[in-house]
Amino acid sequence: MDFIFVAVGLALLFIAGEATLRGAIGLAKKIGVSPAVIGLTVVGFGTSAPELVVTVQAALLDQAALAIGNVVGSNISNLLLILGVGAAVWPLTCDAGAARRDAGMMIGTAILLVGLGMTGEILRWQGAVMLAALFVLLVWSYFHDKKLTAAKNGGAEADVHAKEVEEVGEVPSNPWAIAALTLFGIGGLVFGADLLVDGAVGIATDLGVPESIIGLTLVALGTSLPELAATVVAALRRHTDVAIANVMGSCVFNVLSILGITAMVKPLTIAPDIQAIDLWVMLAASLLVMIFLLRGQRIGRVGGWVLLIAYVGYIASMAGRVAPAAL
Repeated sequence: MDFIFVAVGLALLFIAGEATLRGAIGLAKKIGVSPAVIGLTVVGFGTSAPELVVTVQAALLDQAALAIGNVVGSNISNLLLILGVGAAVWPLTCDAGAARRDAGMMIGTAILLVGLGMTGEILRWQGAVMLAALFVLLVWSYFHDKKLTAAKNGGAEADVHAKEVEEVGEVPSNPWAIAALTLFGIGGLVFGADLLVDGAVGIATDLGVPESIIGLTLVALGTSLPELAATVVAALRRHTDVAIANVMGSCVFNVLSILGITAMVKPLTIAPDIQAIDLWVMLAASLLVMIFLLRGQRIGRVGGWVLLIAYVGYIASMAGRVAPAAL
C-alpha cells in the first residue's frame, strides 16, 4: 500500500504542479506582467512547487531527514541526471554571460547550504535570511537583464527567462479557467504531498531504510520529474539555453526558497549522513557542471554521459549505507 501511496502521490504532484504553473502564468499574463518577469519568478516558483509542498509537509510531520534529503537529492538529480539526460539527447549550450551568472548563483547557494549543514540545523532566522537573499537575487537579475536588453548587447542572456515561459506551452486566458486550474493545482499538491510523505515514511519503516535515503532517492527523483520533462522537451526543441537555465534556477530556488520557507515554518535538523556525504556530493556536482559550462559554455554528449555515470555511481553507493541500517 505504501508504494501505491507513493505512486499516486507522485502522479498527483506532477499533474497538480503543471496545473498550478499554467494557472499562475495565465494570471500573470492577465494582469500584464512581462514574459521575462514571469520566467524569472512564476516559472521558478512553479517548477519548485512539488518540492516545496513535500518538504514543508515532511517538516511538519517531524520528518526532517526526509525534508532535507528531498532538497539535496533534487539538486543532485537536477545536475547529474537531468542535465545528463538533456545533454545525451542534444548537446546543451548557453550564452557565456548567462553561464557565469547562473553558475555563480548555483555555486553560491550550494556553498551556503554546505555551511549550514556543518552546523547541523537551519533555524528560523536563517530561513528568513535565505528568502531575503532570493529576493535580492531576483531583483538584481531583473534589472541586470533589463539593462542588457536596453543596451542591446546581451540579447541571449536577457531573453532566456522570457523563453522559459514559451516552454510551458498553452496557458489559459479565461479568468474562470485560471481560477479552476490554480485551485485544483494547489489542492492536488497538498493531497499528493501528503500521500507521498506517508508512503515514503511507511517504506522506510517497513524496509528499515533511513528516511534520509528515501528522501535523497525516491522522493527527490519523483519531485524532480517536472524539471526532467521540461529539460528533455527543451533539448528536443534545441532550446538548450532554457534547459540549462531551468536546472540551475531550480537548484537556487530549492535551497533559498524551499529550505528558507520550510525553516521559517519549522527549524530543520540535518541528518549526520547528509552532512557527511550528500551535501558534498551536491557541491561537487555543482562544481563539475560549472567547469563544463565555463570552459566552453556547453555540455556535450560525452559530458552528459559523464554526468549520468556519476549519478548512477552515487545511487549505487546508497547500498552501502542502506545495508548497515537495515541490520
